[in-house]
Amino acid sequence: MKLLILGSRDFAQTVVALTLDCGHEPCGFVDDFHKDGEIIGDSDSIQHSHPPHDFGVAIAIGYNNLPARWHAWQKLQRAGYAAPALIHPRAYVASGAQLGDGTMVMAGAIVDVRACLGEIVVAWPGACVNHDARIGSNSFLSPNATICGHAQIGASCFIGAAAAIVDHADVPDDTFVPMSGRWNHRCVGART
Repeated sequence: MKLLILGSRDFAQTVVALTLDCGHEPCGFVDDFHKDGEIIGDSDSIQHSHPPHDFGVAIAIGYNNLPARWHAWQKLQRAGYAAPALIHPRAYVASGAQLGDGTMVMAGAIVDVRACLGEIVVAWPGACVNHDARIGSNSFLSPNATICGHAQIGASCFIGAAAAIVDHADVPDDTFVPMSGRWNHRCVGART
């Protein structure tokens, strides 16, 4: 599939590599805020120059502004753009797992049996989502983050590198779990 890359900074370069590894064709960067030489247009102009019946999208906006990331995704979805899940060939996704549109599973990440990842989730290298865990849409799982069985991660969460979410934990929407942090039933800490 021909994919437009929504975003144009560091994360976008990583998404281009993932797109190629997954057998898709990256066709240019789309950016509403920057106008560099490699950018083919903004999210409004591409609807005419690169219509949704010919192109899909990959969401390459990072975690610094998760509400803006979600808004950009919703806008392109309303315009009719498809966003396939991108699973690196060296990732493991169990046959019974569910991945939402636009979700990215990087090399070495594991999505175990009956796990469910919402729309535009990013599972970085080494992230492990164990059996029956649920990850809300627009969340980021940093490298080597571990989500134990039956844990529930809300929407628009950031789980830091090497963080551990214990089994049956419930992490509310918009939560930031720091690097090497641990989340269990007694912890509270939704960011505002």
